[in-house]
Amino acid sequence: MRKIILASASPRRRELLANAGVIFQVCPGNSEEKITKEIPEDIVKELSLQKAMATALKFDMEEGTVILGADTIVSFDNKILGKPKNEEDAVNTLSMLQGNTHQVYTGVTVMERKDSKWETITFAECTDVSFYPVSEEEIRAYVATGEPMDKAGSYGIQGGFGAYVKGIRGDYTNVVGLPVGRLFYETKKHGIELRG
Repeated sequence: MRKIILASASPRRRELLANAGVIFQVCPGNSEEKITKEIPEDIVKELSLQKAMATALKFDMEEGTVILGADTIVSFDNKILGKPKNEEDAVNTLSMLQGNTHQVYTGVTVMERKDSKWETITFAECTDVSFYPVSEEEIRAYVATGEPMDKAGSYGIQGGFGAYVKGIRGDYTNVVGLPVGRLFYETKKHGIELRG
């Protein structure tokens, strides 16, 4: 059976892959992220490639090994919203997003070891997320839970702030952190079977 490595420490990505029936190991490359692009779709593709490459360079990988790298960002009004610097930053971000629609981009890189070289597939997925109006009191109560502090855009759709989602257009798993359907579609196209 081929070895599949997730080059990410994200518990959400681990859960999504496991739920999809993929048997894998977790091995983040822990590289320093360098952004040279400006368009959200290009940024996440660049970062996912950096993560996968960092893991690929870390070990001597056997033939057939597959490495999955992913990165997710939130964008609103052409502005990238990363992880909050502190609680006040999280409050400001969520105050901006409430009552509006924003975009969640995830870039994915799949690297397969073939003939002693790495073959690479990189793609990005975008999902629109709309929130109902949310009061400052509700936002502050959510931020006080600490949940937003390690999440791009200061929220997790599968967590407490998910109660304020009015709707999404696109892939739900993409918003969680890994567009599973698109991942399976792209790998199948390239003859890579992720399950068994």
